[in-house]
Amino acid sequence: MTKTIHPVLLCGGSGTRLWPLSRKSFPKQFSALSGDQSLFQASARRFAAPGFAAPLVISGSDFRFIVKDQLAAVDIAPQAIVIEPEGRNTAPAVLAAALTLEALEPGALMIVAPSDHVIPQDAAFRAAVQAAVPSALAGQLVTFGIRPDRPETGYGWLELSEPTADFAAVPQPLRRFVEKPDAATAERLLADGRHAWNAGIFLFTTTDLIAAFRAHAPEVLAGVEAALAAATHDLGFTRLGPAAWKTVPDISIDYAVMEKAHNLTVVPYSGVWSDLGGWEAVWRDSGPDASGVVTHGGAIAIDCHDTLLRSEASSLRLVGIGLENIVAVAMPDAVLVTTKDRAQDVKLAVNRLKADKVAQAETFPRDHRPWGWFESLVVGNRFQVKRIVVHPGAALSLQSHHHRAEHWIVVEGTARVTVNDEVRLVTENQSVYIPLGAVHRMENPGKVNMVLIEVQTGSYLGEDDIVRYEDIYARGEGAKG
Repeated sequence: MTKTIHPVLLCGGSGTRLWPLSRKSFPKQFSALSGDQSLFQASARRFAAPGFAAPLVISGSDFRFIVKDQLAAVDIAPQAIVIEPEGRNTAPAVLAAALTLEALEPGALMIVAPSDHVIPQDAAFRAAVQAAVPSALAGQLVTFGIRPDRPETGYGWLELSEPTADFAAVPQPLRRFVEKPDAATAERLLADGRHAWNAGIFLFTTTDLIAAFRAHAPEVLAGVEAALAAATHDLGFTRLGPAAWKTVPDISIDYAVMEKAHNLTVVPYSGVWSDLGGWEAVWRDSGPDASGVVTHGGAIAIDCHDTLLRSEASSLRLVGIGLENIVAVAMPDAVLVTTKDRAQDVKLAVNRLKADKVAQAETFPRDHRPWGWFESLVVGNRFQVKRIVVHPGAALSLQSHHHRAEHWIVVEGTARVTVNDEVRLVTENQSVYIPLGAVHRMENPGKVNMVLIEVQTGSYLGEDDIVRYEDIYARGEGAKG
């Protein structure tokens, strides 16, 4: 009988190497960098096939409803969504998934994959995973090695036991892990045919992985077990206990277990793969034209070579003339311009913006919430104008503000508005005033998105000026809860 494979999608990274498109508040896995679907959606669909269970997702609290909404948009119901109170690297996250699955199905077979990788040949990759199943069921911890096509210094490498010309998906013992090399070493690794890129994708049984943690990282196991024992459940999410989770070591699964274990197998993979680890990778994987040019959105290239131009706003036109070896990414609130060979240094820009306390360092212009999203259109000293989109059937919390009053103008759809004891419908071209301190709520009773323009006035307009009285999304007070 064929054993079902349980996909575990890691979905907690911040993705700052693709700033300004990817930021802490909305990292790259939720963006459509390659095709019409987000990287996360493409990762989930990759395993939506016979022989695979519904995915188990590990994510952070701020992303839990984005995860849920994006899965629903591609008709995938998750097996579980486990919420990390804070990021502790991959070892605790993978172990939390393993312990969760072990409680449901002892000895479950699990495939662990980051949710921000590009693997366009889904069927070929699933075939490689199936080729690894016998090794995993025999007690091996299996990793996947990508056929390299350049001397990449940004990845860790894997040393195979036997060189292979075609990188057929045939399991073999893994000789060793190789840290990210310098350029000369990477050239040698590429040339010898014995090395592959480390994709950070793993297959093993829950029993074998837990045993590996017990042997090599017992302190991680103890902390994660305590966090699961203290977990709470609401709205379909499993929230790990924050106090116990805080004590868990911050460590990758490679360092905690894989580099110490002796039961290691590698399966080569010859298909296309990218972790989209920077803008140069996006340029490469977007299929440059004969001049080496990639454009996206409202971008135009005139007499350019080896250049990436992306406009991330429909009304924003980005024009490049006579450019060579340039990356330019334009968003409504930030623009990045760099040479391709310095694109990996975008983290320096993020660090500088953070040091200067600039919101764009971490905050995305469109703020996603469980009920929809909003974006600021104009911000003044004592006023702010927002566009707010509320999904059908969704509702904001019953709330009040200490420092601001609000004026709502509905421009699409119908809103059901509560202001203190009054409840009424507000339709297109109608408005309602929310006085300072009034207890209020906005709901969308319709079948289409409801859009309104909100004008705020007051002495403080921060998103943490929210007192919640009722909330169907189980958030606390403050910005997101």
